[in-house]
Amino acid sequence: IRKRMYELFAEHRRKKTVANILNKEGYRTRRGSQFTSKTIDRLLRDPTAKGWHVGNYTNRGTPEKPWAYKTEDEWVYTQCEPIVSEELWDTCNQILKDMDEAKPAPAKKPVQLFAGLAFCECGTRMYVPSNSPKYVCRNCRNKIPIQDLEEVFCEQLKNYFLSPEEIQKHLEQADDVIREKQELINVQQKELEKVHQEMDKVYGLYLDEQITKEGFGKRYKPLEERQKQLEESIPRLEAEIDFAKINKTSSDEMIYEAQTLFNQWSNFEPEEKRRIVESITDKITIGEGEINISLCYLPTSEEVAKRWRKGRDSNPRRACALA
Repeated sequence: IRKRMYELFAEHRRKKTVANILNKEGYRTRRGSQFTSKTIDRLLRDPTAKGWHVGNYTNRGTPEKPWAYKTEDEWVYTQCEPIVSEELWDTCNQILKDMDEAKPAPAKKPVQLFAGLAFCECGTRMYVPSNSPKYVCRNCRNKIPIQDLEEVFCEQLKNYFLSPEEIQKHLEQADDVIREKQELINVQQKELEKVHQEMDKVYGLYLDEQITKEGFGKRYKPLEERQKQLEESIPRLEAEIDFAKINKTSSDEMIYEAQTLFNQWSNFEPEEKRRIVESITDKITIGEGEINISLCYLPTSEEVAKRWRKGRDSNPRRACALA
């Protein structure tokens, strides 16, 4: 569940959304409570998930004086088995850091494909001035044509998607997804059995007149709600496993999808390109004769191709034009 929490947050970038998804799927905290955005925030920041458990970092509170953090030199780090990769942990915590530092005013909608993501090697953000065909650094006047930057970005993704290593990695990831979903089903089935036992126990207490009608309703209703969520979630996960097995793409199909995707890149609408760039790109650093593209999330070519096909098929006029 902790691992799924990180994956959901990396995808949706919203703590409340992650909490709602986990609650809807029937998951609960260790104490049996529903997840909240505050709980999600605390668990995402916990370095135990990436293999480092922190101890001795708080002073025990008293009724007169609440607990407080100790100085970092008193903290004790113990290595443990990681739940998620360090890269995924860093990605999620960078998002949290950005949220903490973000200004309350909403950002303007970007116009250019790499607006807000392109930086000069001097550290200054690069913009496209009015009536200019180039991204420009206002500090050192470093420049790069808009078209050149898009071609470099597209070529890097193309080389990645068509590499034998990426194809093999994709096939292995498909197996991992199926295995992880099966593990989730096992967890939920055990949880469902536990809920049934709790329901029988509460019902027995009611029959033995050890609890009142009001007390029975107060205890039984949350269990009934949890049972319903789990009974809806398990079949959904089973269907997702079946779908994943059917759609497990072969290496030949991946090559075909990637070639089709990049051959049609120039036909994408600007908002489609921006959506792909924004979802996988952390930062683009532009230097003298060198461009460094840092990706915060890299989907498989199959994922991107499916997004493209979905957008194309939802627009009959555009689909006809492409055909």
